[in-house]
Amino acid sequence: MNIYRNEKLIKRNARIAQVSMLAGLAVLGAGMVISFRNPDQFNLSLGALLLGFILSQVGIFFSNRWGRRPRQDELIDQALKGLDKKFSLYHYLSPVSHLLVGPSGMWVLLPYYQRGVITFTNGRWRQKGGNLYLKIFAQEGLGRPELDVATEKETLEKFLKKQFPDETFPSIDAALVFTNERAEVAIPEDVTPPAETVLLKDLKELVRKPGKSKSLSAEKLKILEDGLNKG
Repeated sequence: MNIYRNEKLIKRNARIAQVSMLAGLAVLGAGMVISFRNPDQFNLSLGALLLGFILSQVGIFFSNRWGRRPRQDELIDQALKGLDKKFSLYHYLSPVSHLLVGPSGMWVLLPYYQRGVITFTNGRWRQKGGNLYLKIFAQEGLGRPELDVATEKETLEKFLKKQFPDETFPSIDAALVFTNERAEVAIPEDVTPPAETVLLKDLKELVRKPGKSKSLSAEKLKILEDGLNKG
């Protein structure tokens, strides 16, 4: 498997994560000191605590993606290890964050590091398990994965139409990949989520067996890869 990675962006964002976390802790600490030593300056201490919390959340966002080792892109690399050279994996170098291109088609991969039991029922995602401290101070909420999928696929589709106006490609697949070892996917068999939803260990099996309508010929694959590498 060919792996392409935007090392410059990863290094920059890892630095942002570190600075944001340290700044957030410093401002939170200052807010606490003000609240104890100068209780009459309530507005100042509240502002510092709010700013510190925001900076901490920014730090968590960047840390979970680019500061934590192994990073999300490295975990995907490990999960797909063993795919042959007909597959190419792009991290932060295509219109979407993680794109796998190969004979089985195009896969937009959306990694999630949330732990606990992940369910999808009645059109809603839920995350059960974990503790309140982790959900507030150590990780983001699950959010709306279906919106992430729609945005990523739309972004890639627009790129393909602009970059290859005379070409037609199979429809794009998407996979929600839960990378945390303490995650569990529990979606009822009679429920169809907006994208394939798998644990990290099951990702390679998923991308190896697509329907024939999603396959990419060697010719189409070369056109697509040349365009992505050029971009």
